[in-house]
Amino acid sequence: MLFAAEDVEGFLSDSGKKIAVTIIVSVVTSLAAFAFGRYYGRWKARREWESKEFLNRVIISLNILNDGTLKIRTVLERSIEEVFLNPIAVEKIQAAVKLCTSDNPILPIPKADRWYLLNFVLNAVAEHFIAGQLKLDAGQHVTTLRYALFLTCEVVGDERVRKVRAMLVRVDVLENFPYLETMPKLENPWHEDRIKTLRRAAAVLKTEPDNFLMLETCV
Repeated sequence: MLFAAEDVEGFLSDSGKKIAVTIIVSVVTSLAAFAFGRYYGRWKARREWESKEFLNRVIISLNILNDGTLKIRTVLERSIEEVFLNPIAVEKIQAAVKLCTSDNPILPIPKADRWYLLNFVLNAVAEHFIAGQLKLDAGQHVTTLRYALFLTCEVVGDERVRKVRAMLVRVDVLENFPYLETMPKLENPWHEDRIKTLRRAAAVLKTEPDNFLMLETCV
């Protein structure tokens, strides 16, 4: 079949128009998506800042009770996606956060999910204690300590930062928590909330130990 020259030119002209329109639509869509993403990101960041709720962050802390004083030291802080390396795991953590209360800051994780979610955190924190394990393997003298690891999201006042928190406490301290009725010395007044959390953790350890994983460290 033969096409007239004007038919070929018309076809090419129509094809060129379609390609041009496709390119324009693609560029406009990309720019709109970029602008919306940037706007949404800033809106979300501002909302988090104003509410002081950074629930997309996980902070892992060492809670030390020594010489009658509570000391809280950060081990690491990461985005929630960097710790829980699975979108479903992230969803489960964020769902549990919404159920926390001032009286029960321990994340109410379904029993079937507890070990798996805690193991994400254990893997993230264990690398910070590898030096002692290597010394142990080399036959060098070390002191072994066992820590209980558990997940919380403390409900605190408007002036306080709220995050998902993984806490490390020596197992022997949590099993025989010495401040069920009294308060230790506090480095900051608002650490009183942490003692309330540790009291609750001590009670949960006795009834639902699968809310905890044990981490052995060597120093």
